[in-house]
Amino acid sequence: MDLFITKASGQKEQFSEEKLRNSLARSGASSPLIDQVVFDIKEVLKENVILSTSDIYKRAFSLLRREERMVATRYHLKKAVMDMGPTGHPFEHFVGELLRSRGYAIEVGKIIQGMCVAHEVDVIAEKNGKKILVECKFHNEQGMKSDVKTALYVQARFEDIKRRCAAEKNEPCEFQEIWLATNTKLTSDAIQYAECVGMKAVGWSYPSGSGSLQDLIESSGLHPVTCLSSLRPGQQHALLQKNIVLCKQVKDDPSLLKEFNLSESKLKKVLREAENIIMH
Repeated sequence: MDLFITKASGQKEQFSEEKLRNSLARSGASSPLIDQVVFDIKEVLKENVILSTSDIYKRAFSLLRREERMVATRYHLKKAVMDMGPTGHPFEHFVGELLRSRGYAIEVGKIIQGMCVAHEVDVIAEKNGKKILVECKFHNEQGMKSDVKTALYVQARFEDIKRRCAAEKNEPCEFQEIWLATNTKLTSDAIQYAECVGMKAVGWSYPSGSGSLQDLIESSGLHPVTCLSSLRPGQQHALLQKNIVLCKQVKDDPSLLKEFNLSESKLKKVLREAENIIMH
């Protein structure tokens, strides 16, 4: 029996059990738990209920959270990054912290004069004498992708800055590379263009294997504060507005939570969750 779901774009497509199993396995779910979640989803679909990808995520997340809370947290990671919106400023600071963990000195939101106009660069990263401009493209809607227009725009800004360098200094520009970092997937045209012009592109699952945004987060242990389910969304966003973007920041400095007047038991619960997320 064919089972169908509705994608974020509104298109109907055949349900892929393999995709669901793979996403659950990447989160660290045990085989019995994966079987349980897949069975539940398929039973609902067999009742001729066409779920959206968002509905399937919510249902799977609810089941995981009931059984294995830390597995649920890892499964929730992509949504947690998306929940850092609606503006892209927290994501810029988040990308900066991921790069800092890899030995880069970082600056966020600096104005750089180009040949034609001034540019507010999201992140400047420096390591071993090399300076890199990083443009961050944030989406907070399911199904959105960073397309070739975004890559063209990022490259155009880089070219404008390089032209100013060449005109003023008559020597190589101090910025050697431009990177595009996004919390969603990249279209095939965006990837093709980035590879053609030598732009490093980092998306949710690109490049595959290692170096993707998901890999950078999981390998560094730097998870966004929106992973902390023990905090209310309003509390999470109050932290984000102060550029407190990491669970690690909360764990290392509990006084950051002082404004919320949490009870001692609640505070311990938040800090315990933050520590568990970091350790895993």
